[in-house]
Amino acid sequence: MVARLALAAALVFTAAPIAAQYNDADDPYIWLEEIQGERALAKVDQWNADTEAVLTAQAEYPFAKAWARQILDDTRQIAMPDAIQGDMVTNLWRDANNPRGLWRIASLDSYLAGTPEWRTLIDVDQLGEDEGQSWVWHGANCLAPEYTRCLVSLSPGGTDADVVREFDVATGRFVEGGFTLPEAKSNVAWFDENTLFVGTDEGPGSLTESGYPRLVKLWERGTDFAQARLIAEGQQTDISMNGFSVFDGETRYRFVRRGPDFWTGEYSLVAEDGATTALPLPVDAEFEAVLDGYVIAKLNSALDTPAGTEQPGALLAWSLDDVQRGRDAAPFAVFRPSETQAVEQVAASENKLWVKVLDDVSGKLIELTPDATGWTERAMDLPANSTIQIAETSGADDTAFVTVESMLTPPTLYAVPSEGAPRAIASEPAQFDASKFTVEQKFATSKDGTKVPYYLVRPEGAEGPLPTLIHAYGGFRAAQTPKYLTAEPYRSGPLGLFWVESGNAYVLANIRGGGEYGPRWHEDALREKRQNSFDDFHAVADDLVANRLADPGRIAASGRSNGGVLVGAVANQRPDLYGAIISGSPLIDMKRYNKLLAGASWMAEYGNPDVPEDWAFMREWSPYQNMRDSADVPAAFYYLSTLDDRVHPGHARKAAAKHEAWGQTFYYHEYREGGHSVGSDHEEDAKRAALLLAYLNREIGNGAD
Repeated sequence: MVARLALAAALVFTAAPIAAQYNDADDPYIWLEEIQGERALAKVDQWNADTEAVLTAQAEYPFAKAWARQILDDTRQIAMPDAIQGDMVTNLWRDANNPRGLWRIASLDSYLAGTPEWRTLIDVDQLGEDEGQSWVWHGANCLAPEYTRCLVSLSPGGTDADVVREFDVATGRFVEGGFTLPEAKSNVAWFDENTLFVGTDEGPGSLTESGYPRLVKLWERGTDFAQARLIAEGQQTDISMNGFSVFDGETRYRFVRRGPDFWTGEYSLVAEDGATTALPLPVDAEFEAVLDGYVIAKLNSALDTPAGTEQPGALLAWSLDDVQRGRDAAPFAVFRPSETQAVEQVAASENKLWVKVLDDVSGKLIELTPDATGWTERAMDLPANSTIQIAETSGADDTAFVTVESMLTPPTLYAVPSEGAPRAIASEPAQFDASKFTVEQKFATSKDGTKVPYYLVRPEGAEGPLPTLIHAYGGFRAAQTPKYLTAEPYRSGPLGLFWVESGNAYVLANIRGGGEYGPRWHEDALREKRQNSFDDFHAVADDLVANRLADPGRIAASGRSNGGVLVGAVANQRPDLYGAIISGSPLIDMKRYNKLLAGASWMAEYGNPDVPEDWAFMREWSPYQNMRDSADVPAAFYYLSTLDDRVHPGHARKAAAKHEAWGQTFYYHEYREGGHSVGSDHEEDAKRAALLLAYLNREIGNGAD
């Protein structure tokens, strides 16, 4: 196995050895959970400096960083339609001169013609400079159908918490005396032009145990928020409450959602006077869209209907008119995926429902149209064996904007009309010579016999085992679809490209826990079934070894967020396979995760460690508790942000402290800004990609011992 027991002299850590055995009641590293603690940040600064001293000295580092920055700042990128607002389109543009972005607007006609005439609404960099804040754009919610007033969300440093300010598109200015909310994890949406749905931090009792709003209020323009009227409230143990509106034709439908846990939701229709009427959706169904007076939801468990039993993954429709009139709203199916398919995205335009389906992880776009005889279905003619993403839909002209890409084909943005053929309106340039590589979809067999798909990229003509980077996620119904190599793995910039350009192999594994095959794929890795996700990852690695495509010990496991649980667990379980792990913004200490920031909101996914029956199975795979004082462990690289207010930085810090105490090889990089996504601009993203490449080369690549 390729592994160093210590880094070079510049990376020798000096902390005194501490107890090797973890004690649940007395964690010796708990002081690292103090996010802004002076002692904790001093340790972070030391680890950052030591890691940079070694990796920035690698010969490939300056070249990789410069190349990454060039790719990320390329002005030939697609100006994606962030929102279609009537006959206008908005976009957030980031490049070398505008690292935080320009929020801008153009006519839809000029955009469709490929020559958008942009007008800047907010220069985020300039706004931050003027106001002395490190603003990161969090989006804008503009009121239909006029779209002249918007609720703009800005985060200080990239945290999930943000401030909300009302903006006037016509004047290009924030509204003096308009709606504003201070920094919080707020849920805010338009009720009408003079009223907002608001859930925010109002002090004790206003938030759930997960740290999200527990109350939904209606706040009228010109009044103090203290006068806002309560219309719905959840329990302290819920995840969150929120209100929202959907514009369907000429009708504005308003809803409130209560989230008892991460995977359930109770929806109510809200009348003009704020009165609520419960929707008859199953509690585990996913609200997808409103079209033609029907609410469309995806089933996650079987449902008996007047027409028969509908299976998980199907899209069903319920009449909102029936709900409003107090009649029984009997649902009916509008789409049923096949055994190999999963519905991943649903979006509505004026008269169409657009459904993005995965079929053995390959994307397809389907158009559904309601008419007097039912709902008709039409598959759209887009490139096969690609990743398809619905970016936006327009209104009356029923056009869907979708991107199409593969690992070797850069993204192309198509306008897909309701009549006629899809038309490419923008494409990103090729950033590398695709003929130098091959991509193949393969299937491994997991421990219980389940076939697990994965995508393998190797240099053309390569023979025998290669150092291999495997990325996966395996949780929260999030499917991992293959993207252009300049964006693989997720949040690692163009690391995947740099890795295969160096003569190595990259793998994207579609393990259970995600949504690649619909609800069943996720259910098979929930709670006590979590080990299936890890077994799937091991199966992919073992399959590579068995087919002489990789060698044990020269495989790196990559994951972020929930993927931190994944890579930490697989490293503990199979150190014979893995020589390195990349762990980004990671969950690691599953004994305390529910007490740290938003952790309590994920107990439906993992289990509750405070319940002995749950901890009994969680204890078997929790990465932190299963770390051991041994020389035979993969070298780890942890990257994260101090301002991550979703996954607590204490997870990675405490894992690093264990490595340090035991004299094990590890690398660590914590940005002070960036939130859960880490880098807050392209400079930070480029640096991370270069550090990771240097790390992989040292530990499993050509530079390894």
